[in-house]
Amino acid sequence: MNYKWQYSSLGGVVRVKISTGEDIAHLGELDEKYWTVLSCPVDGLAMDRQTLSYLDADSDGRIRVKEVVAAAEWLCSCLKDNDLLLGGDSSLSLDAFDDSDAKGPGARLKSSARQILENLGRDGDVISVEDAADTVAIFRGTRFNGDGVITLLTAGEDPGLRDALEACITALGSVTDRSGEPGVTAETVEKFYALCGEYSRWQASAAGSKAVFPYGDDTAAAYAACLALNGKMEDFFMRCRLLSYDGAAAAALEVKIEKPEDLASCPLARPTASGTLSLKALNPAWEGAVAGLAALVPEKDFAGEDGVTEESWRSFRSGFDSYAAWIGAKKGAEVEPLGLDRINSIIAADRRQDLLALAAEDSAKKEESDSIDEVRKFMHLYRDFGRFLRNYVTFSDFYARPEHRAIFEAGRLYVDQRCCDLCIRVNDMAGHNDMARLSGMFLIYCRCTSKVRPETLDIVAVLTAGDTGDLRPGKNGIFYDLQGRDWDATITKVVDNPISISNAFWSPYRKFWDFCVGLISKSAEEKDGKVMKEMQAKAAQTITAKPEAAAAPKEQAGGKQAFDIAKFAGIFAAIGMAIGYIGSFLTKLAAGIAATAWWQLLLAIAALMLIISGPSCFLAWNRLRLRNLGPVLNANGWAMNTRVLVNIVFGNTLTSVARYPKLKMADPYRPKKKAWKWIVPLAVILVPGAAAAVYFFVVK
Repeated sequence: MNYKWQYSSLGGVVRVKISTGEDIAHLGELDEKYWTVLSCPVDGLAMDRQTLSYLDADSDGRIRVKEVVAAAEWLCSCLKDNDLLLGGDSSLSLDAFDDSDAKGPGARLKSSARQILENLGRDGDVISVEDAADTVAIFRGTRFNGDGVITLLTAGEDPGLRDALEACITALGSVTDRSGEPGVTAETVEKFYALCGEYSRWQASAAGSKAVFPYGDDTAAAYAACLALNGKMEDFFMRCRLLSYDGAAAAALEVKIEKPEDLASCPLARPTASGTLSLKALNPAWEGAVAGLAALVPEKDFAGEDGVTEESWRSFRSGFDSYAAWIGAKKGAEVEPLGLDRINSIIAADRRQDLLALAAEDSAKKEESDSIDEVRKFMHLYRDFGRFLRNYVTFSDFYARPEHRAIFEAGRLYVDQRCCDLCIRVNDMAGHNDMARLSGMFLIYCRCTSKVRPETLDIVAVLTAGDTGDLRPGKNGIFYDLQGRDWDATITKVVDNPISISNAFWSPYRKFWDFCVGLISKSAEEKDGKVMKEMQAKAAQTITAKPEAAAAPKEQAGGKQAFDIAKFAGIFAAIGMAIGYIGSFLTKLAAGIAATAWWQLLLAIAALMLIISGPSCFLAWNRLRLRNLGPVLNANGWAMNTRVLVNIVFGNTLTSVARYPKLKMADPYRPKKKAWKWIVPLAVILVPGAAAAVYFFVVK
């Protein structure tokens, strides 16, 4: 590296320090292995989407090191003082542009920025992101703006140009000019005049032709009426042929009419064996259609004295063949609504070249107008580039809480009397299955929904304080995004890892207690089941037993069962031995306590607790100091190049737990204290005391 970089420790990892504009100017000299991030996704970040799209030069949805370097070099080439890029300001004085080179990017941007202010009617020499972003306002009222779109404003006051342009927009539609006005491009103009010529020639090809227009101006309407009746006519003649073939088919051809509205779907008339359609016996629903056709053409052309035969109808229909072929060859249908007279007038005026010249003149302003777009790009990057670097080259924003927030953060999660301040949006849940577990952090995955917004989102919250409590899939909470909007959050998955050393200290005792409780519960359940089975068996045996068999055998002497003194003596001896062993143990325990100094007892208790809790605390401490957010970001599409450690001290700032004040007040619904809460401490005091008394006053 040629440039002398400065380094700092962030989160226990040495990173490059970006503190001056000179650092930004030399980003291209920083080897990629020193960057915190090698690439990141464009979606799901808490930064202006437009800024991110400018950084994503190849529009592939990811921002890579080379694209960041290119943006840095371009920005630095446009400014006199590169330190301005670290401020994050949304406005800039025009004097800040580097215009030392008249053909350089700084001079061009300065000129375009001044043009923007003039177009907006702004006084002064300061431009803002909002000024550069309002494209419609910038180009409103401009005749030429470089997008190649000509509008009525471009056409000026020339009535011929305006008429041709309006006709073009009416026939083919419009595109929106940079000024927000409707207009057309050169391609649209070419297409419009080509269609006008095709339509005019198509119309001229049949002008005055008797074969094409057998009924003059009524031909089109007559043809439409013929097509409307043709299906019903073919159906009628088919029914007539069936009836002529088999008279027994008359019953099958009968149609029952249950509702008046069913008439339209019924045949045109009742079929006849002669196959002739009488115009006096038509279906009432179709009388109007037949009358309409008769009003357009002579009735004799399709009907004789007796009515319409199949042959006469087909002959009449064939008279439209030339017209149908002409209609099928129609060209330029898009401009037909303009009318033939207007189309011919437009062709005769021939303003095509004039419109194309206007489009070419407008396109000639492209570089100048693109430079105005370049100002918008510059202003977005000028405002956000410093912040982006603090989340890409370094992670200083992440460690500068609460003054700043990293761009990958999504908001806060409130659940189970705690607030998880570090929440990240999850783009791909499948990618988090294995990678996120490597972070060593306690993670809570939630699905967030809202009744006022149709979209849903998945988040992962980092828990760094308190205990696991009642956290489990299905538990509900509230998520607040960075815009302050609230979402209903439901836990979908929990990744269990150590939360704190105090948690780890008591963990063995909790586990042992849970084990004992589980064991006792299991034993109690088994014994309860066994007793119930025995009771049920005895009850069944008693109910089904015969009266004479139910009587228990009795001893002959007095009818009573004999007292087994040997058995009773054995039981008494066993109880005595048990009491003796217990007394001996308590005596020895008391003797040991009496012979041990108080400080040795404390050391022994401390050593015992250390043996039990020490390994758990050591493992927790080792994991807590190495908690790494990198795998979580990596699972979210980030190419992390180094660790993002969340040590114990920093982790304590990421989660807050509810702390209630101590109150002395009467609670009428306060539950009574359990008896074991005073019995157990009393037993702990009395048993060793009794053992000591036995030792000193009885043994000695």
